[in-house]
Amino acid sequence: MSSDKHNVQSVTRALVLLETLAEDGAGWRLTDLARRTGLSPSTVHRLLTTLQERRFVQYDAGRQLWSVGQQAFSVGAAFGQRQALVAPALPHLRHLRDLTRETANFGVLDDGEIVVMAQAESREIVRAIARTGGRAGLINSAMGKAVLSAYAQDEIEAVLALPDGRARPIAGRAAALRAEIANASAHGYATDNQDGGKGITCVASPVKNAAGDVVGAISVSGLSARMTAERLPIIGAWVAQAAADFSATLASGRTLRSVREPGRPASNDAPEVRR
Repeated sequence: MSSDKHNVQSVTRALVLLETLAEDGAGWRLTDLARRTGLSPSTVHRLLTTLQERRFVQYDAGRQLWSVGQQAFSVGAAFGQRQALVAPALPHLRHLRDLTRETANFGVLDDGEIVVMAQAESREIVRAIARTGGRAGLINSAMGKAVLSAYAQDEIEAVLALPDGRARPIAGRAAALRAEIANASAHGYATDNQDGGKGITCVASPVKNAAGDVVGAISVSGLSARMTAERLPIIGAWVAQAAADFSATLASGRTLRSVREPGRPASNDAPEVRR
């Protein structure tokens, strides 16, 4: 194997390790990482120690667990800043959280999926929490269906026909999904009753940028016992209004400024993180 190919393989393996570490914030034992990724323990250890030197991963010697490091967060946060969406989303999420008393989320489109970028957690003792950075499919999440509700019909059909399995509906569900998407388009919000987690209900509306393109969705998620059928229309109206207000914020032309351009102040926008 040539040196270049070896270097590319090492980078790929290191990224696979980072992606695996991100799946569980509680941490991983080295042997579990090796088993999950299919790499040898010696290879996993070599890559982890290299990543640790750059602070992309960290090691808890007491518990013998590896987890995502501070530098990985910094790099990931830069994605949200590049999107110029996270910081302006937060006031709308907090307002929606206070209105509904449930967790408010903002997710963006990325490679045919929804990625949770920001969140305002409910203050209730028992609450729904989606992991920041977590992904959800377009057809099995309220945010995904909210996004699809803003698509043209041919675009919806293209998503439902994706061959890689990410969006292909379960056999027999295509007609029901089309009806759900049409209903979301008519009412301004999509619902997801326990699809994303046992006993959890979610309501979402699409967010558009200044050009009128859909960039993601705002949602509220909470226990189904509190998100009752009687409350859903009220919560849906609040979510739709928050999404419209956020879209108006984006349409106002706010942009992210580069820290490298002389004479221009650096942006201090950063996603809120609960530690």
